[in-house]
Amino acid sequence: MTLDTFAATAAIAIPALLTLRYIYLCHAHPFREHTRCRGTGRIPYLFGRGWRFCPRCNGTGLRLRIGRRIWNHARRLHRDGTQ
Repeated sequence: MTLDTFAATAAIAIPALLTLRYIYLCHAHPFREHTRCRGTGRIPYLFGRGWRFCPRCNGTGLRLRIGRRIWNHARRLHRDGTQ
């Protein structure tokens, strides 16, 4: 195996493996930690010691992954189109 064929194989295999890993991740763990509240579901007030629930994640601390949103949308389109 020459260096050129090894580089070409790696250039194809690495993105394919990363894509398969992300697809598995979207299936096994569809939610990820919300970045704004850092997964706590709460945001501290600017002044004082209080906190409020995060309005973006509704206090759950979790957000649906982008890949999972795309998958759910595609499934919904297929389901609605085949009825």
